[in-house]
Amino acid sequence: MSALTTQECEIAWFSALCDDDYEFLGVPDAQLKSSWEHCRNIVMRAEEGGFDNILLPSGYSLGLDTTAFAAAVATQVRRMKLLWATRIGEDWPPQLARRIATLDRILGPDAAGTGGRLNVNIISSEMPGEKIASAARYARATEVMKIVRTLLNGQPLDHEGEFYQLKLEPPRVTTISGRAPAFYFGGLSPDARDCAAQGADVYLMWPDTMPNVREIIADMTARAATYGRTLRFGYRVHVVVRETEDEARAYADRLLSKLDDAAGAAIRQQSLDANNFGVQRQAELRGAAGGDGFVEDNLWTGIGRARSGCGAAIVGNPEQVLAKLRAYQAEGIEAFILSGYPHAQEADLFARHVLPHIHHGPLTF
Repeated sequence: MSALTTQECEIAWFSALCDDDYEFLGVPDAQLKSSWEHCRNIVMRAEEGGFDNILLPSGYSLGLDTTAFAAAVATQVRRMKLLWATRIGEDWPPQLARRIATLDRILGPDAAGTGGRLNVNIISSEMPGEKIASAARYARATEVMKIVRTLLNGQPLDHEGEFYQLKLEPPRVTTISGRAPAFYFGGLSPDARDCAAQGADVYLMWPDTMPNVREIIADMTARAATYGRTLRFGYRVHVVVRETEDEARAYADRLLSKLDDAAGAAIRQQSLDANNFGVQRQAELRGAAGGDGFVEDNLWTGIGRARSGCGAAIVGNPEQVLAKLRAYQAEGIEAFILSGYPHAQEADLFARHVLPHIHHGPLTF
């Protein structure tokens, strides 16, 4: 294994709150269904393994309520940060600000004692049952990020927008730092990109080929600059790491060995984001892949046959996985949100075989 690089990045794992954990993709497993016990176990395994952060995803029709879960698990983790996902369409901005501050306080301070350990994954969602055009939905999310940031930065709010007209003082409960936590945000459409450029701190992307990763980073850097802002960049991807490449590829094949194509299509369609730009791009990647499912070295698209959203995995031996992560770092990626099936097992494998060789730590802002 090569020596540690001096370039630091944040390494996060994923807790399967939205009924997304399997031994065989597309085959429901009662032992892996989302529950307080199972998803808490994933979080604690990630904490014990040394990960810096963990994504707690949110989906209205799937799995557990993310806010209730985050509040409960925040009392149990002692070191790791939580990346709490919130669906903007399902909340009222002043209450969202107070909820963020409360979760930040429950979670407690960082190692330095100067800030909190909560990050927020902003999802530009509709209300359950609501239909709103993309441009309006992202414009609303932009307003919400501005409102929440103002309130959590302790500033009086006087906002006259398209969706909200609010004039009020910040909530009494503040975050530990006295500032808004980092907003992580993903989306590939022009509307989503512009929203992120205006309001996000970390722009998240799903798996893509290296030239496309480079293009997206360049585009988002330029967009943010037009608003006088800068962005950090994150990458959400699955991972299969084994002692040898052959073993890793064999395990990837095993994941799909019981998948019925009709069942896979049904899983993809049940997601609330099943038809957005990012999901369409993941489908394009699968279409461009070779017969073995690899679209470029060590990037396997088979995962996307049985899930919506992030649909590819880094597959290889520890040296290959590490080299792939470092290649993304060289393009400007500073945060990785990783996952694997089953999630607790794969967290252990990555923590043992790859994590010790990465110079990593929570992003600082």
